Amino acid sequence: MQTFPSPHSTASFRGDLPDPATTGASANAESSDRAWKEEKFVTRARALFFTRLAFLAIGLTVIAVPSWSFSLGIQGQGVFAVFFGMLGYSIVNFLVLQRPKGGRTLTFATLCFDLLVAVYLIESTGGLQSPLLATQLMFTVLFVLLFPKPLAILPPLLTLPVVAKLDQLLGLRVIDFGDLLILIWYSALNFIIVYVMVYLHEREEVAHSDIVALERDLQGLAVTEERNRLSREIHDGLGATLSSLIIQAEYIEGLASTPELKSEIQELKGCAEDSIDELRRALRMMRADFELVPAVEDYCRTFGNRSKLPVQFHRAGMARALRNEAQLTIFRVLQETLNNARKHAEASILRVELSFDERALRLVVADDGKGFDPKAPRRGHYGVTTMRERAAKVGGDVTIDSAPGQGTRITLEIPYAPIEARF
Repeated sequence: MQTFPSPHSTASFRGDLPDPATTGASANAESSDRAWKEEKFVTRARALFFTRLAFLAIGLTVIAVPSWSFSLGIQGQGVFAVFFGMLGYSIVNFLVLQRPKGGRTLTFATLCFDLLVAVYLIESTGGLQSPLLATQLMFTVLFVLLFPKPLAILPPLLTLPVVAKLDQLLGLRVIDFGDLLILIWYSALNFIIVYVMVYLHEREEVAHSDIVALERDLQGLAVTEERNRLSREIHDGLGATLSSLIIQAEYIEGLASTPELKSEIQELKGCAEDSIDELRRALRMMRADFELVPAVEDYCRTFGNRSKLPVQFHRAGMARALRNEAQLTIFRVLQETLNNARKHAEASILRVELSFDERALRLVVADDGKGFDPKAPRRGHYGVTTMRERAAKVGGDVTIDSAPGQGTRITLEIPYAPIEARF
């Protein structure tokens, strides 16, 4: 009697690629990470929009009071043009924030224009002695929040030397010791702001990356646990039923009185044994305990014993780790070719070679049977088509070399894929 293996055995380590479920979990986590970063930018850009509205409201109040606008030097038709221009591009910027690339580019461009307006106001109200000079610090914060990259935060940092140079060019003053102290003080404040904001940004990124990694690991655990649960249910349910069927077939075989009846019972028992072997392989694949080379060798030996058709197995090269889907494709093609040879080839011997070279894995199944014409149409036979479809799905190819009276040689070749870490 053939016993059914327990699915609770320790899985052997294989560095194969993640299966589709685990890969899907990883892709979902990465997509979630990108969505989080985009949402963070959009949220901060919306805060920028409302900040602009607040400053525009203050600006409109200043323009509406003639004495204030005169003292700040912001009079004339051009002031209203700049005001409504800023209002217009702020609204447009707000409307296109959901576009990943266009929204970022427009936000950066409009923020730079805001900075130019701030430089004009600072210069028109006293340059380095202007009460509005502190506005430059606010722009440093905004640039670092929205664009925490070295080159992206240069515009606000260049504001101080630009204002100092404009003071000289416009002849407002000669830079004295007091102005130098202002430059040093504001430069120090900018350095502190940039350092703190970048540090907090990096810590936020690290914390979120840890959360994403944890989410990916939890999804992987959920997939693994569900597979283990299913394998236990299948083992205890369908596996036990098939084992009972084999036991009953053996019992009935002992009671059979005619050779014909014994032959039929043996056929029934063989089908049950094939089913339990297939179930065992499926469980091993689910539990990441499937090893290709031993499985192929074992199948060739079992097939030869049950079909009474000798099968010679040969392996060449060092075994390489493969994706689950690629391993399953190799095994299914082996099953199909051996079964076809038993049904149609009228062969006296089968040869199976599994070879690993530097570029690809190759499975060759050859027989010395009657052969056939691969180009001739064969209605109702889809085995070759199915094999080629399976191979194409994993980037492989199936070639058939056969002719009437010359036997058949079927070759499956699957190139290696880059190996990734498996959860």
